[in-house]
Amino acid sequence: MQRKNMIERKQNPEQKVRTILRNILITVGIMGAATIVCLALQHFSEADTHVPLLFVLAVVIVARFTEGYVYGILSAMAAVVLVNYVFTYPYFELNFSITGYPLTFVLMLATAVMVSALTTQIKWQEQIRLEVEKEKTRANLLRAVSHDIRTPLTSIQASASGILDNYDALGRQEKVELLEGIRDESQWLIRMVENLLSITRINGDRAQIQTTWEVVEEIVGGAVGKFQKQFPQIEVETSMPEEVVMAPMDGILVEQVLVNLMENSALHGETTTKIRISVQKLPERVLFCVEDNGKGIDPAILPIIFEGQLPTGDHAASDGKRSMGIGLSVCMSIIQAHQGDMKAENMAAHRGARIQFWLPCQEENWMEEA
Repeated sequence: MQRKNMIERKQNPEQKVRTILRNILITVGIMGAATIVCLALQHFSEADTHVPLLFVLAVVIVARFTEGYVYGILSAMAAVVLVNYVFTYPYFELNFSITGYPLTFVLMLATAVMVSALTTQIKWQEQIRLEVEKEKTRANLLRAVSHDIRTPLTSIQASASGILDNYDALGRQEKVELLEGIRDESQWLIRMVENLLSITRINGDRAQIQTTWEVVEEIVGGAVGKFQKQFPQIEVETSMPEEVVMAPMDGILVEQVLVNLMENSALHGETTTKIRISVQKLPERVLFCVEDNGKGIDPAILPIIFEGQLPTGDHAASDGKRSMGIGLSVCMSIIQAHQGDMKAENMAAHRGARIQFWLPCQEENWMEEA
């Protein structure tokens, strides 16, 4: 019960109003459709035995596709009244003395309550399952983040202490190396914080983000600019369609995805000297592709590379801080929040890895908004 109450409280007032309106429309629509069908069938058959059956079916459908018990019970009461008033002689008069009337009422009411109870239970179980999965993902993320953050913080502390404790004994070059280590670790921590902030922009169950029509080339250019400030030694080549491509997205989040993918190539490709980003406009979607000429991805981790927590040991990064799991998990969460998808693979023709993702793009919607 506490779990159900917790889930109920997560609905904001606007969502509650939408849910109520949806339930009302479903109830009115289905009961209206049942009435119309029964009236139409009267023209083809004088027998009215089909009427109660159709209304029982309508009550079952209402109870199945609405929230809670209220609408199923209301539809059952409405069905009994409609059968009595519209389809029972004398027509368009209420007659509660008809033989079997109480039984019909009880039958429809019991049907509505049972179906509503079963449907409600199934929906609660599904919501609880989703909540459990989300909490598990958060726990995995926190464990991975605590592991990934601890090592660079320890390194920063050790380097700073080394400089302070041995300032006079250290040569200039040694001091510079320690300070460069502090700078590199700090930059990595900043990128980790940016990833975590990106996650907070995703509201709950994937799709609740605000999108606007963005020029894809500008998003790619912004990501490349950010990346090359950190990795000027790596060449980045871009390939864009000749025509202007626009897609609905949260530009900040998608830019972060591209930065993460390029950083992943630079940090884990080991031999990466060149990254290529290409964009293709496909029917109803835009495809992004990030390729590198590095060593590729270990086949053992390909199936779980987007899950947010890669195994420790041989497949883990040797320095602790270079775990690719968090960045790629963030990327997948962002793309799925846009109703898109992502996949990773090693390229067969030559060494290197390829990560592709796509975003939905309905061109007619763009034309309407333009």
